[in-house]
Amino acid sequence: MTFIRTRNASSAATPLDPPTKDDGSNYVFEMIYDGGSWRGYADTPTELMEGLIPEYPELVSPKEKAAARIRLALRLQVQLQAVLAASEEFGQCSPEQQQAILAPRDTPPVVSRWDAPVPLVLVTTFYKPAGRLPRPEGPEGALIWIEPDDEWSLLVSLHQAGVIHVAAEQGALPPNVRGE
Repeated sequence: MTFIRTRNASSAATPLDPPTKDDGSNYVFEMIYDGGSWRGYADTPTELMEGLIPEYPELVSPKEKAAARIRLALRLQVQLQAVLAASEEFGQCSPEQQQAILAPRDTPPVVSRWDAPVPLVLVTTFYKPAGRLPRPEGPEGALIWIEPDDEWSLLVSLHQAGVIHVAAEQGALPPNVRGE
């Protein structure tokens, strides 16, 4: 397994050429992560996970890997929710909505409907069908779901949430991600 990481150039600097493999070919995936500070290159989603969870390659059992993905999802949930709470829209939320946004995440939020001006960030593991809690409903964009069920679903959900950016060579994405 190979994960290559490079410091991301500032927006004012000339972009660096992506690294290539020993045979001169390109890596399948590029991931921009850690607040845009790093670029990572890999050939598989498993290898990309190393950029987000450095100890991931040493984890042996599927249970250990799943637990590591859930821990990452929870950490990123808290970080993203804090960023969203710092927006101007937070002042437009009701006191109950503000409380749900600011509540500690050692217990997942339980709401039936979410339509606040600030999205609520949730981890799918705790909500039906995988978890025991009822899955909240809301208009488009009101709920941001982080899905750590497997490596690819975690990467896609973090990309959709804007936490990371993943790009792939043409034809490298699975059909369900390409929209087929």
